[in-house]
Amino acid sequence: MKTNTTSNATAIATVTVLPVLIAISFVHLMNDSMQAAVVGLIPILQESLHLTYAQLGWVLFMLNMTSSVMQPLVGTYTDRRSSPYMLPLGMGMSFLGMVALALSPNYWIVLISVVFIGLGSAIFHPEGSRVVYLASGNKRGFGQSLYQVGGNLGGSLAPLMTIYIFLPFGQFGAMWGTLLAGAAIVVLLVLAPWYKRALEAWSEAREKRRAESREGGSTLWIEASHPRVKFAMTLVIFLIFVRSWYHSWLSGFFQFYLRDNYGLTTEQAQIPVFLFLAAGVLGTFVGGVVADKVGIRNMIIFSIAGAAPLALLLPHLPLVWIYPVIVLLGFIILSGFSVMVVYAQFLMPSKVGMASGLTTGLAFGLGAIGSVALGRAADVFGLNDVMLVCSGLPLFGLLSFLLPSEKDGHPAR
Repeated sequence: MKTNTTSNATAIATVTVLPVLIAISFVHLMNDSMQAAVVGLIPILQESLHLTYAQLGWVLFMLNMTSSVMQPLVGTYTDRRSSPYMLPLGMGMSFLGMVALALSPNYWIVLISVVFIGLGSAIFHPEGSRVVYLASGNKRGFGQSLYQVGGNLGGSLAPLMTIYIFLPFGQFGAMWGTLLAGAAIVVLLVLAPWYKRALEAWSEAREKRRAESREGGSTLWIEASHPRVKFAMTLVIFLIFVRSWYHSWLSGFFQFYLRDNYGLTTEQAQIPVFLFLAAGVLGTFVGGVVADKVGIRNMIIFSIAGAAPLALLLPHLPLVWIYPVIVLLGFIILSGFSVMVVYAQFLMPSKVGMASGLTTGLAFGLGAIGSVALGRAADVFGLNDVMLVCSGLPLFGLLSFLLPSEKDGHPAR
């Protein structure tokens, strides 16, 4: 039995299980498509329920905050007591949220509905990242990027949902999201036996390595308390926070900027937003693959600091140039999306759930505050002024040069 466990642990550390990665990426696609449905409903809700920009911001805030802030808590819990069946449980909550959203008669029920969708996502993401960690072997960048491509692809569907589902069918069109949740639950139930075996082998191997590290006086297994690790994690969270503010602006409010300043219809304004999100899907995958070769830190620097010139240029372009520039902007700024998760797991290898929750959870929760702040600012100062301010956010990416390089070894050593 010990021999089998050892061989399983070795396989987990080195072998990439592509079918599992594809399956969990598919579930990520379904999960984030449900969240995209909320974003896609924003212009519909504005007209049907007569909501202000600030109220729309609160809808996005409740979705992102519940799906994000809960992730570190879920990750911390599952680092100790992980269960494969938490994944279908989370999808069940999202299923109920989609039903309620489709039938919501007023603003307050909409808020409750998106809380259910957000909580389901909060349960899924830390555990989904752990599945990826176990199935990636020695190709962490590739595995995480494939996983994030599923999520980003789902998120990029929001503009298309607006055009082809919500404009023709209205709010009730959200009911189609129940099919997404149902498909995800089936896949997760099929995946559960493999995940259970992988967890058992990994947990035993982790405890063995932890004991050996303590006997040898290594600080690796207390890495979360090391000053350099604290600094690096804080900076990573801040960079994700800044990127999330900018992403929230472009994905949630840029359509209104295009409508008011370029005379586009609601349908036409969805196209640049979709191009931005779709290019981000490709950038996410390419960034993860390239990071395995050029280094995680280098890709993080490129993804945020490299997007700054394009972000500063965007508010001053004629309409014809917005389309190619926003494609390039989306590709660059999201090329570090999955890489930041891998970097956090590098910093905290014994707390994969917490690391994933902090990067894809808490940081996005802080970024969700941007939805409210930016919506309120647009009501008070106008879309144009807020657009100019947001264009400078990627400049904070220059701080990424302060991150320790993973090529120098773990910061706690």
